[in-house]
Amino acid sequence: MYLGVVDVNPEPNYKLKLTFENGEKRIFDVSEYLEIGVFSELKDISIFNSVKITFDSIEWINGIDIEPEELYEKSIPIE
Repeated sequence: MYLGVVDVNPEPNYKLKLTFENGEKRIFDVSEYLEIGVFSELKDISIFNSVKITFDSIEWINGIDIEPEELYEKSIPIE
């Protein structure tokens, strides 16, 4: 079972502040993806900042998305 994302905010240095459906807030670092295929388009800060919630995950205006399981597993809790 995975937790869906209910809120996302772009942060400096290609990080995302995520809120999951259980209320937990976490930081996900997108910078490690920026050299991988279509993710390189996110280097354009206007595209990166276009991130939004789609169903229970996130998506950018160019159609790139990341599954909620990966977002949770590879993010760190905000203390």
